[in-house]
Amino acid sequence: MWFYIMMFICNLFIPAIMLICGFFMYKYPPKEINWVIGYRTTMSRKNKDTWKFAHDYCGKLWIKLGLVLLILTIITQIPFAHSSENAIGYMTLVVVVTQLVALLGSTVFVERALKKTFDENGVRR
Repeated sequence: MWFYIMMFICNLFIPAIMLICGFFMYKYPPKEINWVIGYRTTMSRKNKDTWKFAHDYCGKLWIKLGLVLLILTIITQIPFAHSSENAIGYMTLVVVVTQLVALLGSTVFVERALKKTFDENGVRR
């Protein structure tokens, strides 16, 4: 049972981090464009307008995705409470890969929104 509890807690890290980071990206984005913290892509660093837009959009998206992933992760893990360690391990692998795909895939949506809102020089359309 201890293995199940540990995996349950570990599987909640990515959704929790997405919720927390999403909140801070949306409410308290980095004031200056930098290479250390924030949503840092070529398009988001064009100017302050693209920087602010990317953080607003990504923050809202991560809050929504984090909440959905948190609920789905909990629902997915409940039936495995009395399963073998192998079954719990495989379930954890599937859950974490799904979470990582959602986390990394979110950049596709942010970049698409940036390209739809701004031209290649960072000027609003």
